[in-house]
Amino acid sequence: MHAKKDSLPASILASIRNRKKRVDAPHFGSLSRPEGTLIASYNVHKCVGNDRRFDPERTSRVIHEIDADVIALQEADTRFGERTGILDMARLERETGLVPVPVSGMAKAHGWHGNVVLFKKGLVRDVHQIKLPGLEPRGALVAELELERGGGLRIIAAHFGLLRHSRSQQARVLLELMADTSEIPTILLGDLNEWRLGDRSSLHSFQSIFGPQPLAVPSFPARLPVLALDRIMANRKGVVTTVEAHDTPLSRMASDHLPIKALVNLRKAVEA
Repeated sequence: MHAKKDSLPASILASIRNRKKRVDAPHFGSLSRPEGTLIASYNVHKCVGNDRRFDPERTSRVIHEIDADVIALQEADTRFGERTGILDMARLERETGLVPVPVSGMAKAHGWHGNVVLFKKGLVRDVHQIKLPGLEPRGALVAELELERGGGLRIIAAHFGLLRHSRSQQARVLLELMADTSEIPTILLGDLNEWRLGDRSSLHSFQSIFGPQPLAVPSFPARLPVLALDRIMANRKGVVTTVEAHDTPLSRMASDHLPIKALVNLRKAVEA
């Protein structure tokens, strides 16, 4: 990342200038579905919207709007106790074709520390639940998938902590994981909670594995996004393209984060 190109003040100014355009933006459902494998990340904020209303149905409608082949959710379970899942997964599968990657030892939860990976038409080769260090309970879900649409890849879905020191520790854990099997085409995505850009970012060390990253896309707060807390990155050059926020009237209200999405060229992952 280059701090000069990704300056935070510039992204804030751009978001303010484009506010009128956002309000008048067409609904995503009226646009054609993009070609390629669509991957998305969405912090659903426990299905509590900007109107402070708990509405899992609304959250599901946003997921339906996105129409991703693979989507990682954060905060999809209650935070404490048995971490009960809060979405109707059976209905979501019927309406979107998305099924959750299974996790072990979490009878009532959708995922692992609130992280859920959903995918369409494929097989799960392997799943690992990684506990991330830090003062807050955080985790990452690692899933190796064989998609009907695209082929094989590894997904690392993570939710990093609020403290910079914790984020640095959490990034190191994932880098160590990548060092063992870095030959596998891998997508890292999730709410990484880092608003800093360039060398000051706790994510800067990811460049050793993931290389120069696409421009950070502001996704928080949803009503006027100025901070790029949510990220999608790949360990193959040119695999991730067209990263953007899923910015619709519904998504602006359903959570404090906008979803982000990217087209993935899995053929390039194989060729690299």
